[in-house]
Amino acid sequence: MSLTVREELREYDVILASSSPRRKELLNLICPTFRIIPPQCEEKLPPELSVDKAAEYLSNLKCKSIAEVYENSLVIGCDTMVICDNAIYGKPADEEDAKRMLRALSGREHKVISGVTIAFKKKFLSFSVSTKVKFHTLSETDIEYYCRSGEPMDKAGAYGIQGLGSLLVERIDGEYYNVVGLPVSEIAQRLGSFLEICE
Repeated sequence: MSLTVREELREYDVILASSSPRRKELLNLICPTFRIIPPQCEEKLPPELSVDKAAEYLSNLKCKSIAEVYENSLVIGCDTMVICDNAIYGKPADEEDAKRMLRALSGREHKVISGVTIAFKKKFLSFSVSTKVKFHTLSETDIEYYCRSGEPMDKAGAYGIQGLGSLLVERIDGEYYNVVGLPVSEIAQRLGSFLEICE
């Protein structure tokens, strides 16, 4: 049962390999105490890599950069991407880039994929979680207003479903917290069996 993982994790030195405030907040649902150590790695994708595997690849890089130093800690790395028309929409470079992304997603369905890697004692587990999101058709006024709020600037796909960005979304199919940035339910389910293998 994934709910008991909270108690099991009290025995581990858990490290979140991320500087995201959203991931910090969400990991609290799974883990009562943990440390944050931002990863130090170049987030570069191999050109031949499928876009659906890109988030998982980067989560592995982030996790390994910390796990190689803290071998006896339980390290969790994550990366979240918005994908539409086989193209990756990361964090916007500036306001104009955010507007471009929002116009591209307007009235359409896209995927939000989070890749997760968990490491403990030189063992690694990587997986991806995908959620489908459909946007309302957005007017230029909607896009301008949303970008002026500043919310899109540090978020993949230029929106945050947990904030004003929720008003852009018509429907979702899959785990909500995956779209926020950390698929907590899937992580909790996987952690129990992973720790059994490691011990």
